[in-house]
Amino acid sequence: MTKVAVVILAAGEGTRMKSQVPKVLHHLAGKPMVCYAVETATRLSADRPVLVVGYGADRVRQTVGEAAIYVEQTEQLGTGHAVLQTRSLLAGRSQAVLVCYADMPLLTADTLGRLVDLQQRSGAAIAMLTLKADDPMGFGRVVRGTDGRVMAVVEEAVATPAQLSIRELNAGVYCFAADWLWSRLPDLRLSPKGEYYLTDLIAIAVAGGQRVEALVSEDAEELLGINNRVHLARAEAIMRRRINEQWMLSGVTLVDPATTYIEATVQLSPDTIIYPNTYLQGATIVGSGCEIGPNTLVRDSQIGERCVIRASVVEGARVEDGVDIGPFSHLRKGAHLGPGVHIGNFGEIKNSYLGPGTKMGHFSYLGDATVGAEVNIGAGTITCNFDGQRKHQTVIEDGAFIGSDTMLVAPVRIGAGAKTGAGSVVTRDVPPNTLVYGVPARTKSQ
Repeated sequence: MTKVAVVILAAGEGTRMKSQVPKVLHHLAGKPMVCYAVETATRLSADRPVLVVGYGADRVRQTVGEAAIYVEQTEQLGTGHAVLQTRSLLAGRSQAVLVCYADMPLLTADTLGRLVDLQQRSGAAIAMLTLKADDPMGFGRVVRGTDGRVMAVVEEAVATPAQLSIRELNAGVYCFAADWLWSRLPDLRLSPKGEYYLTDLIAIAVAGGQRVEALVSEDAEELLGINNRVHLARAEAIMRRRINEQWMLSGVTLVDPATTYIEATVQLSPDTIIYPNTYLQGATIVGSGCEIGPNTLVRDSQIGERCVIRASVVEGARVEDGVDIGPFSHLRKGAHLGPGVHIGNFGEIKNSYLGPGTKMGHFSYLGDATVGAEVNIGAGTITCNFDGQRKHQTVIEDGAFIGSDTMLVAPVRIGAGAKTGAGSVVTRDVPPNTLVYGVPARTKSQ
């Protein structure tokens, strides 16, 4: 098996993004774009990729973590200079060196693997990735000789009219024979713009009688580089389509893929149905047989099997099997619904557990509460959990019945089987199997 080192260039500032965030940290389908390049590289090599960082280097390191090895390009002197910074680390350690970019997140491991294979099979000094397209996108033109071999790459700014008509474009992704690369990189000359370009190695290879091979792609989408927010939105749409197609082929029904937004970090199970205008984000996991949406957002949440969530927001929550939610409900961070729980319209739950079979019909709020099994929460029930300085706990035991418009002033405990009358303001603990009502709530004998 070919030992290949992967170098990912991620040092640029990305001024056209007009942002204080380094370009490679802008998110695409839920992840910083640099993470796609790193993950793709790990499929090609057993060794961690080398990430050349510069602008925002500390932030990039913090984001990517130990998934990469870092080399810093302190001066932005071009792509050739960037790769040269890795020579002392990589020279003599691999047969091939693959160079790609952190701002090309749509590149697949399959395409890059074929590029490495082409370089190894041909013995070429350079195997380059090219694209045939009618829109030149500012890329350099690939000039071939009469025998069809690559002779040069001419940048658009200096190309002749005849060269501008060439539709084979240089994507800027290369696989080099490692020993040749490290020996010839120092031969690069400073360009009029004051930078050293990897592209110039093609002319050096041809002049030295070395082979330069090209892997021609017909997929312009895969080679889209992100330089501004228009490109970012275009790449987002492509990535979203890829993700949606993957899940549909895996047994998930998307009623309208065009209005379904599933981030790359989400996990779904077969026989789940996703309705239009639904957003599944972050570390969300959805079990089988669920119905999610329409008009629903689920973020960083675990959803069990056979759950129904309609027109609601679920954030940082855990929902067990057979739960139905909504419409127009909101589960906030720390909400945990046991099996078979029902949450009706306009319910809100924060940092609370609801036991199996409990029902909270509508227009109610539970915060910092622990609710047992088979409890009925009437409409308009509120846990008054914040006294202006601290949060306090409410405990409702199994089988309790909370009447409509009850206010539970925490800290307070409602015993098993106890009941509160409609409109009660409960300020004291209620013993099991006891009815209280009134303001403040008391038993009938009181």
